[in-house]
Amino acid sequence: MLSYLDSFLNRITMYRLVLYYLIVVLATGGVLSVFGLFPFTLPNLLFSVGVILCVCWGIHTLGARLYAAHTNVESVYITALILALIIAPVSPTDITGVWFLILASVWAMASKYVLAIGKKHIFNPAAFGVALAALVVDQSATWWVGGNMSLLPFVLIGGLLIVRKIRRFDLILAFSLVSLVTIVVTAHGNTPLTAITQTLQHSSFFFLAFVMLTEPLTMPPTRISRIIYGAIVGFFFAPNIHLGSFYFTPELALIIGNIFVYLVSPKGRYMLTLLQKKEISLGTYEFTFAPDKPLVFRPGQYLEWTLAHSPSDARGNRRFFTVASSPTERVVRLGVKVYESESTFKRALMALLPGDTISASQLSGEFVLPEDKGKKLAFIAGGIGITPFRSQVQYLLDTKDARTAVLLYSNKTAAEIAYKDVFDRAAQTIGMKTIYALTGEQSRAPGTYAGKIDSALIAREIPDYRERLFYISGPHAMVEAFEKTLRTMGVSRFNIKTDYFPGFV
Repeated sequence: MLSYLDSFLNRITMYRLVLYYLIVVLATGGVLSVFGLFPFTLPNLLFSVGVILCVCWGIHTLGARLYAAHTNVESVYITALILALIIAPVSPTDITGVWFLILASVWAMASKYVLAIGKKHIFNPAAFGVALAALVVDQSATWWVGGNMSLLPFVLIGGLLIVRKIRRFDLILAFSLVSLVTIVVTAHGNTPLTAITQTLQHSSFFFLAFVMLTEPLTMPPTRISRIIYGAIVGFFFAPNIHLGSFYFTPELALIIGNIFVYLVSPKGRYMLTLLQKKEISLGTYEFTFAPDKPLVFRPGQYLEWTLAHSPSDARGNRRFFTVASSPTERVVRLGVKVYESESTFKRALMALLPGDTISASQLSGEFVLPEDKGKKLAFIAGGIGITPFRSQVQYLLDTKDARTAVLLYSNKTAAEIAYKDVFDRAAQTIGMKTIYALTGEQSRAPGTYAGKIDSALIAREIPDYRERLFYISGPHAMVEAFEKTLRTMGVSRFNIKTDYFPGFV
């Protein structure tokens, strides 16, 4: 069952998954309102959703033109539907309510452009929109999505799918623990059990955590900073936290967390101009870009790449790809495997010509070299999972860092081996050993191995494997399989690093 679930999640981007989730929750809320389970009518809900969508789309179109920004259309709908789920639906005759809808929508979308530093917005758009609108109109978000137990199963199940997709359980756990502990400590007149039960059953707790807290562009890049971010939002989320007579709301808790994220995260969005495109192995292409400003990163990190194209498939116009270049290079390299039934994104990418541009942001990832240069390393790569190792090995070459390292690199055939020139040069200059495992041909060429990488090959080529720090990169199933193999061989889980980022497959 889990394998089928993971297969589905791997075929869809996080943005599309969130969009489908919001549509299902909103539609379910509409159906439940017909049966009187919510204090609004279905016509009022449809009217409010229509107003929000129209305003959000209008501000998005204006902002994209004024700021010449590469945008993701899905993000417009996501922001609009979040607003529709946290602002109480109103009737057309409720002037104050309609005005609140309009202001919240305007500020939510405008914040993506006006309050964007380096073309990257700082605040969660929906949270910022309702918080600022509340200052102008004597009204606030009701977070009706969390106000009825009938809707809770849909919020919970869909939210867990999102978290499983992006693998940010550390963030959710930090938020949950700190918020619940704070709620219990500050619960006046309620028992701890009552306070926790009310929070989990009748509040914005799950929706905020699963949907808004995990927004990629306002989420920090490293595990430690994510935990701190979740703890900050969790503390201010507690309803009894206040400064004098001023009480914090869920949206204000999120905005405070966003400020922390901005302070600790890489700044800005990069515009990359294509210099060259070439096939570097069978079905694998390398794109070389010139960035509009220096890209400062650590070898092995990744970016979220946005390429506007239409029509787009279910995976949208954004992808996460590892930076294949080294920080020592002035260009930015992207290695991509192209299949016969490639996505619309990859078709658009392959259609790029020198001089065309693509935008990238959200530099993240902890699949980086250890600070201890004396630590022995072992790299295991499958297919296009070689890209972070290209970045790391090129960095070692350029900095003349002769660390003890072995690379096991699996492909079906020798024609599919990418970046062989880099690894061969590493063998000559810094003594790094590379074994090319070929599963689709009986090769006996020097440096190649006919068959799969398994425990026997690892033990033979890396006899001191228990002393090494292992890095594994490739298709998700391969990474999980090798992680289990290494654990079975006695390698500590603390000596295994796996390459993961949202939307890898």
